[in-house]
This record gives sequence, structure tokens and C-alpha cells, in this order.
Amino acid sequence: MESGLIRVMIADDHPLMRSGIIAVLSSNPKFSVVAEAEDGDSAIELYQRWRPDVTLMDIQMPGLNGIEVTSAIRRIDPGARIIILTTFGGDVQVARGLSAGAIGYVLKNLARNALIDYIVAAHAGRRLLPPPVAASLVNSFQLDKLSKREIEVLRLVGDGNSNQRVADHLGLSEDTIKAHMKSILQKLDARDRTHAVTIAMRRGYWEN
Repeated sequence: MESGLIRVMIADDHPLMRSGIIAVLSSNPKFSVVAEAEDGDSAIELYQRWRPDVTLMDIQMPGLNGIEVTSAIRRIDPGARIIILTTFGGDVQVARGLSAGAIGYVLKNLARNALIDYIVAAHAGRRLLPPPVAASLVNSFQLDKLSKREIEVLRLVGDGNSNQRVADHLGLSEDTIKAHMKSILQKLDARDRTHAVTIAMRRGYWEN
């Protein structure tokens, strides 16, 4: 094996995305793509088999998502260098990915040369974040977080349910749901229920 060659694994359920990344990396003699995974379970299995230097990890995959897989791989190999690969830059998801042990977070529309720079940086143990992602991460520490129950309530509201229907679904009183919604609006600085749902989705409290 060539000295200094960076061995890369790609975990993404979209074949076109994988083939596009492979095309970019194959044109550069610094890289060797050693494995491709199309779901979370196979990503863990292939990581154990190949032990790549850097893994590009899609955040949304069948079965285990990218954040869950990142956590699992880091338990297997605390030195694993994983870059979360996604179209979504919501600050909550960014924080979760980094907390899971990812060394970087790359948006899929990143220019090919920039992608190479991020992989090289990760291989060297340096953390790089695209400016929009870094800015959203800073914002996440400045904003109040929704509780697990508040996220549950807001997701049901986002599905078009009334307070009473949400209460029935969760086995709570309508007054409790109203109290949760009041707290949610305050935390997100939202004008109304629809605005709150929009903000929560943009920040990545749940995936579309």
C-alpha cells in the first residue's frame, strides 16, 4: 500500500451520492475508497472489517441513522475519524453528531475540492466545519433546548393535531398540552404553532 494513502469508507443509502464521491476521490492519488455501506448496520460491519482512516457518514439511512452509527463505531474504535455527510445543517443535529464523536460535519453540496480538504483535515485529526454549520452550532448554545416531551408535543402539532388530540394521544390533559405549547413558543421565540414547527424542523429537532 502506498505510504500516506488515506483509506475512506462511504456510508450513504443513495447510490448516486456514493458514486459521485467515489468519482471525486478516485481522481486523486491520495485516496482509496475501501468500502461502501448503504445502511447503518452494514456501515458498522464494514467499519469493523476495513478499519478505514476516514468515514463519510450520511445522517439519514435505513435502520440506524448516521448519528447512532457514529456512536456505535466510536465505541468500537475511539480513534475513528468520522465526518457526518448531510444536506441538513440544523444546529441540533450538528450538536448531536459532534457529541456522538464525529470529527467533522460536511454539507453534501460542498464543492469537490473542499470535500477533499475536509477529509485530509479529518485524517490529520483536525476538526473543520463549513461556516454555515459552525454558525448554527454557535447559535445552538445560545438558544433554549426543547425537552423530549416538548419535541413530542410539537411533532404531533406539526402533523395537524389539535391540543385535545395531542392530549388524547399522549394520555395528558389539554391544559398540560397548552402549557407545553406556551413553553415551546417562548423557547423558540415563535409567533404561533406553525412558526414553532418551522423553527424546530430547521434547527433539526427531527428529520423530515
